[in-house]
Amino acid sequence: MAGAHAGRQCVRMLLTIHIAAGGLAIILGAIALIVKKGGTIHRRAGMLFVYAMLVMGGTASIIGFLKSPTDSNVRAGILVAYFVITALTTVRPVTPWTRGFNIAALTVVLALALFQFVAGVRIFNAPGRVYNGIPFFVPIFMGGVLSLAASGDVRIMRSGMPRGGARLARHLWRMCFALFIAAGSFFSIRARVAKVLPEPFTTGPMRALPIVLLFGAMFYWLWRVRRPRAGWDRNQSTATN
Repeated sequence: MAGAHAGRQCVRMLLTIHIAAGGLAIILGAIALIVKKGGTIHRRAGMLFVYAMLVMGGTASIIGFLKSPTDSNVRAGILVAYFVITALTTVRPVTPWTRGFNIAALTVVLALALFQFVAGVRIFNAPGRVYNGIPFFVPIFMGGVLSLAASGDVRIMRSGMPRGGARLARHLWRMCFALFIAAGSFFSIRARVAKVLPEPFTTGPMRALPIVLLFGAMFYWLWRVRRPRAGWDRNQSTATN
């Protein structure tokens, strides 16, 4: 009994940390998207975002593992870590351990992509093509995104880190997709939103709005970095040195 009670206490503590880190990550990610890119606020908010996402993902994996080693939260936590770390290393100088890290990251993302495709096929063959409220196309979509990420990792291992707009685009979309995971986890469940926000913000359209704004901002900045201005280039050069 004492052991079980201690276990529940541990899970509650981890859940509290997970929720706090997730909320902080959403706020910091929004700040990093809004402010001037390459500036001091952007860099500091971005680094804090990475730390918050790693805490959120790590606690999610631990909580999921305590339930079952095959729990989906175990993979979700690893996925979050993959995206934020590879996004961060994209704008950091290459180091001797970079290649080893890239190989490990590629192995992880390929395994996760394969799992998503297999899950999509299984759900497609399930009654109603839905499992636990998840339609079959969701894991298929995730598998496609992870395959895209893996192909980018392979290009880097073959040709080295891209420069200019391509480098910034790789950093940007990976950070934004990590933020999408955090925001989607919160806003997709009405009960979670209702605990934090007033009733008008719990409707379907209002809960979908942050996700729409996130992807709108992501595509806007992807367009911008492909047409970089001199000021942008100088800021990014300062940020990566």
